[in-house]
Amino acid sequence: MSVFTRSRKTTVLGGIALAGASALVLAGCAGGGTGGETSAPPTEERDLTLSIGTVLPQTGALAFLGPPEEAGVGLAVAEINDAAKGVTVEVEYGDSGDPDNKAFETTVPRLLGNGVQALIGAASSGVTKLFLDQAVGAGVITFSPANTSPDFTTWDDNNLYWRTAPSDLLQGEVLGNLIAEDGASTLGILYLNDAYGTGLEAALTETFEATGGEVVASESYNAGDTNFSAQVSSILAQNPDAISVIGFEETSTIVPSFVNSGFPGDKFYFTDGNTSQWGDSMPVDIAGSKGTQPGPVLADDFQERLSAQWLEQGDGTPLADFNYAGESYDAVVLLALASLAANSTDPADIAASLQEVSGGSGEGEKCDTFEACADIILAGDIADYDGYSGGVAFDDAGDPTEATIGIFEYGEGNMHTRIN
Repeated sequence: MSVFTRSRKTTVLGGIALAGASALVLAGCAGGGTGGETSAPPTEERDLTLSIGTVLPQTGALAFLGPPEEAGVGLAVAEINDAAKGVTVEVEYGDSGDPDNKAFETTVPRLLGNGVQALIGAASSGVTKLFLDQAVGAGVITFSPANTSPDFTTWDDNNLYWRTAPSDLLQGEVLGNLIAEDGASTLGILYLNDAYGTGLEAALTETFEATGGEVVASESYNAGDTNFSAQVSSILAQNPDAISVIGFEETSTIVPSFVNSGFPGDKFYFTDGNTSQWGDSMPVDIAGSKGTQPGPVLADDFQERLSAQWLEQGDGTPLADFNYAGESYDAVVLLALASLAANSTDPADIAASLQEVSGGSGEGEKCDTFEACADIILAGDIADYDGYSGGVAFDDAGDPTEATIGIFEYGEGNMHTRIN
């Protein structure tokens, strides 16, 4: 392991650069902005009600991420409320959709009108960019479990934007080094022309070429496109050793276009937007291909709790993926801890305590559950929460400085397993 330094309406009350193909842990430093104020003095009792709303994908190109993210939110809310430590969380679920169907245009105004203090979402960086200024103008926190665009690091957000997912600068490094280590010297890239795709393409290109490899073709497509023949032909004409596809559900159309033209199905590399359990949804065999996703290995008991939560909370369909579930859970826990530390549900007060409770100030006592951290805060001390997404440790820009990128390989039935 190498270490690098980088700056449905429901109210729930209740109860690398790789040195070997390995996950990369990002540890370390600050950016620019505000945050990290000291906690409020201890009091015998606190009676806070924190209202949050989700802007997560129930429809659209990233709908496969909706269940694990909503399950993570729901589980965190249930466990925080069960702990009865002075803060009760209420949640209202809403659909983000994507930039095409624009479900967020209905969801965000509704949630802001209902007086939430924080929005959890969106999953898509492109969607968040379309409503973030609206949320900032309303004085409400936007906390994404899955945004990876580097652009948010320098966004004029009045300290109201936070995320538990690392920037694509990190994922691009890991992916680029992985492809090189697997022996490819030439690479073709087909990427979605949005904030997510362009950011990852740039980071991947920079890293792969720094290893001595060459990106021989890089082609883009737009959201909603259904024909990719021109891009496929252009990339195959350069005879690359490997192809990286950076996109979403349209990947199940793109990859067969390559394979049916003679490209081997085991030489693809995917990113978090399309490293999904494809199964029969992918009509060609991609066994041997690999992909990356942010997040450490999730403990078995956490996955079991998430699955049970989703069976109760969702439509009865079992949870198939756990992508960004840990990041979603941690987003809610960190908001609740910051509210408790500030003894306030005012979004600005919560935001001012988020860096501190994440460990970004470097002054707190380590704890790994909401209940344990809450006890530290209520005793008048500073809590440093390490959660299921990792240590987090926010920098001044609201970015996590401790993060892990997992590597996954596809096998029989186009299902992947984590190999690092």
